[in-house]
Amino acid sequence: MATLAAASKEFKGDPRKTYLTGLSMGGYGTWALAASHPGIFAALVPVCGGIVAPEIVLRERPDLAKASYPDEPKSYRDVAKKLGKTPIWIFHGDADPIVPVEGSRKMDQALRAVGGNVRYTEYPGVDHDSWDKAYAEPGLMPWILSKSL
Repeated sequence: MATLAAASKEFKGDPRKTYLTGLSMGGYGTWALAASHPGIFAALVPVCGGIVAPEIVLRERPDLAKASYPDEPKSYRDVAKKLGKTPIWIFHGDADPIVPVEGSRKMDQALRAVGGNVRYTEYPGVDHDSWDKAYAEPGLMPWILSKSL
C-alpha cells in the first residue's frame, strides 16, 4: 500500500479513481488486497482468482494455506461484507483446470446476498487464460472509468 501511495503521488493519481485488477494469483491478490483495505479502490476486476487457494497450489506451496480462507460459506460472506458496495466485475472461464470456477461463482453469490455491486462474466469452454477475453471486453474500460469513490 505504501508503494501504491508513492506511485499515486509521483504520477499525480486520483485517489478517488484507483482501480484494482489481477489475473490468476493476481486475482487472488485482488480479493485479498481489497478485503484488507476496503474503501481504497473505486472498482475491482478479479480474473480467474478466488479466496480459497486451489489444491494444485497448496500441494506446491503448503505455506499458503495460512493465507487462504477455508472453503465454507462464512468465508465468502465475510469477504463480501468487507467489500461492501465496491463495484466488482468478476471474470472466469468455466473450463479452468487451475483455479476452480466455483470460487468465482461463490463470491458472486455472496456479494449479491449482501447487496454488493457485482457483475459476473463466465466464459463457456474457456480454460485458465480467461484474461484474454476479459481484458478485451468492449465494455470493461468504460465501466471501470465510470467508477469513483
